[in-house]
Amino acid sequence: MINNEMKHLGEERSAIIELFEKGKILKEKYGDDGVYDFSIGNPNIPCPDIINETLVKLINDTNPTILHGYTSIQGDKNVRDSISAYLDKTYNANTKGELIYITVGTAAGLAVSLKALTSGSGADEVLVFSPYFPEYAVFIHNANAKIVCANTNESDFKPDFTDLENKITKDTHVVIINSPNNPTGVLYDEITIKNVCALLENKQKKYGHPIYLISDEPYRELIYNGATYPFITNYYDNSIVTYSFSKSISLAGERIGYILVNPKCENAKDVYAAICGAGRSLGYVCAPSLFQYLIPHILGHTSDISIYDKNAKLLYKELSNIGFKPLKPDGAFYLFVKALEDDDEAFSKRATNYNLLLVPSTSFGIKGYVRIAYCVSEKMILDSIPRFKELYDSYH
Repeated sequence: MINNEMKHLGEERSAIIELFEKGKILKEKYGDDGVYDFSIGNPNIPCPDIINETLVKLINDTNPTILHGYTSIQGDKNVRDSISAYLDKTYNANTKGELIYITVGTAAGLAVSLKALTSGSGADEVLVFSPYFPEYAVFIHNANAKIVCANTNESDFKPDFTDLENKITKDTHVVIINSPNNPTGVLYDEITIKNVCALLENKQKKYGHPIYLISDEPYRELIYNGATYPFITNYYDNSIVTYSFSKSISLAGERIGYILVNPKCENAKDVYAAICGAGRSLGYVCAPSLFQYLIPHILGHTSDISIYDKNAKLLYKELSNIGFKPLKPDGAFYLFVKALEDDDEAFSKRATNYNLLLVPSTSFGIKGYVRIAYCVSEKMILDSIPRFKELYDSYH
């Protein structure tokens, strides 16, 4: 007997992965230059030279038994302390290395955190803002909790506070924010963060238990136009940060990140112990040691993210000129565009007739849009514009 629920998850891949796999088939037929794959957030900018230089140095200069051996379950102490020192210096965050847990990317960080912060009874609610990263639903379900979707304003895709007020109940135990946001590219500014936190503070007092705020931050450094990043632990005590080195420094395939428990969290040590226990129960222990030891050398470094900013401006301008209605992104590397019909899945399917792979927004919990990942070459964007024009004209 197998677990049919797991079988279903294995067979029914996300819309993002389905399009990514479809792209591989189309490229066999039309060639790499004949397919315009905007489906997946896989960074195309090379990682900075310090990555490979440091890896070579670590391999040449470190005892292999140490370099390739187990670290502490929660991660090497020196690595965790270096992350803490960096966060304190960069965001004035007042963190502690003893409250950091090294993970296999943000996916593991979220899965572990949700397992740790909910009871597993099936009654606890985890609130997310629509549109949201589809795997949130999988991680929440795996923690035997309920997903609750709060609306955002269609004008800017920031929280609808009236709806948020109504959606938080006595059963709400966790709220997840993702900024800069996947799929919209929206950055929650300081005013938005303060308003979310103030509302949660009032709800905690009303219901008499902590409501944990998880800030999912794989795109933290990917912000444009001189914006500053409001680091969540400076605004809300019961906060948790999940971070990945995948996006800003182009290490997506290496799967390395961390969880940070705010030292001001109520019973922070107990929360951290639950994080460690959840990691153990899920098998997410001893993240890859080689890439743990890389972390202290690369903190503060990024790939050349100005390229993403350039791509964003180019794609926004060209699609707007054609007649599409994209949302101007503040960060990350996604353009959220209004579909040309109500059925975004049908629109996405029609786009494949022009070898354009665009992710329908239904998979993100909202209808009527597509997500375009512009972490691709400038050439591909320029080459795709005539096909976008053909797609637009097919509706007009």
